[in-house]
Amino acid sequence: MKSHGSFDYDVAIIGGGSAGYAAARTATDAKLRVVVVEGGKEVGGLCILRGCMPSKALLQAAHVLHLARNGKTWGLKIPKIGFDFKAVMARKAAMIADFADYRQGQLEKGKFTFLRALARFEDPHTAALLPLPSQVRQRVPKRITAKNFVITTGSTTAPSPLPRLNEVGFLTSDEALSLEKPPKSLIVLGGGAVAVELAQFFARFNVAVTVIQRSEHLLRDFDIDAAQTLTKVFRRENIRVISNTRLLGASRRGRLKEIQFEHNGSTHTVAAQEILFALGRVPNTASLCLDKAHVETEYGRIVTTLEMQTSAPHIYAAGDCSGPYEIVHIGIEQGEIAAHNIANPGRKRAIDYRLLASVVFTDPQIATVGLTEREASARGVPFVAASYPFSDHGKSMIMDAKDGFVKLLANPQTGEIVGGACVGPVAGELIHEIIAAMHNRMTVKQLAAMPHYHPTLAEIWTYPAAELAERIQ
Repeated sequence: MKSHGSFDYDVAIIGGGSAGYAAARTATDAKLRVVVVEGGKEVGGLCILRGCMPSKALLQAAHVLHLARNGKTWGLKIPKIGFDFKAVMARKAAMIADFADYRQGQLEKGKFTFLRALARFEDPHTAALLPLPSQVRQRVPKRITAKNFVITTGSTTAPSPLPRLNEVGFLTSDEALSLEKPPKSLIVLGGGAVAVELAQFFARFNVAVTVIQRSEHLLRDFDIDAAQTLTKVFRRENIRVISNTRLLGASRRGRLKEIQFEHNGSTHTVAAQEILFALGRVPNTASLCLDKAHVETEYGRIVTTLEMQTSAPHIYAAGDCSGPYEIVHIGIEQGEIAAHNIANPGRKRAIDYRLLASVVFTDPQIATVGLTEREASARGVPFVAASYPFSDHGKSMIMDAKDGFVKLLANPQTGEIVGGACVGPVAGELIHEIIAAMHNRMTVKQLAAMPHYHPTLAEIWTYPAAELAERIQ
């Protein structure tokens, strides 16, 4: 190990995705010597390449197709509605290429060294580098040393719980986002955000979809009322949803792939042309040799403090590899905090999950901030709650977007808003009103009194706010 002050870099960041770039930008702004090591075949990170951006581009296409098919709701006569799946995918691919090129430019032109290589620790301050075969022109040192490290290696698809599923074959979410043509039928394994978003996307492009999930309802981390609304919409769109199952096996029958599962005490089999494996992701840490750096993990996830510090005091982690939430803006904030704390050891910052927000981009969208009723009850946090349906709201009725509701949770003594949920049109946008309110620690009385333009979707928040304000005196 080199002596203090003779390291190659002040900070070595392993991973060039959103969290890694945020850490690099923050560290260079603090005048630290920084290197970013990116080991992926492509540059950009999960969100740009295989997550947020490609999936939302495809979901937007599915939403436009759905609106066109239902044009008669508004008295519109659209004679022929079809789609070109290759063109849909081509538009997505072009957009992602632009996003990825922009991120690569940020990394290559940043005020830091950018290396394309696989990294693994040799000791707490040394990482060996294996150049990528595709990067023959770049000269990469065999190893680097750094006073501090930030690990931002992201996540990878979780392994299959069914031994035969690998033999039968399946699509990962990465592969589903790049298909040249849709299958005629699809089994979706999982009920989380990725599973439900892709289930609805394929269903709207004429794929017969069956969702099989292990938990009691879709989106198990959300309140049951949100899950029930989405399930109702799915079944209306002929998406079959089977909950509370135990997966037993996988097999082939001719050209079809089958999943065997237990449901309500009986064994069932579902067959489809293709299977989408959407049972989550796991931290991408297996190849890092973290034991040699004295970095502790739990089930592969790097254990950190709220200051993003690992068990090795000079090593930090951010993003999906450390969790506890696999959300891009959280990873960015974690990366910024990690770099800030390295640069300012006497003025450390901690991440605050009070304003944690989540959005699922189905139709209707589902968004939350702060506490859900489920979380508040589990933690023993006192609250009062009120909700209001979109089916009784003027603007959503005009839009024929009547599924769902908004809900507020408030402190029963002070009236401060402690949580919000929106299941309905553009919920991912509407939830930001409650994020802003909670950021400023507003009460339901203050929100109810705040002017809202009519007719707008946003004014629906005033109804549960007014109800709670009357109940909290």
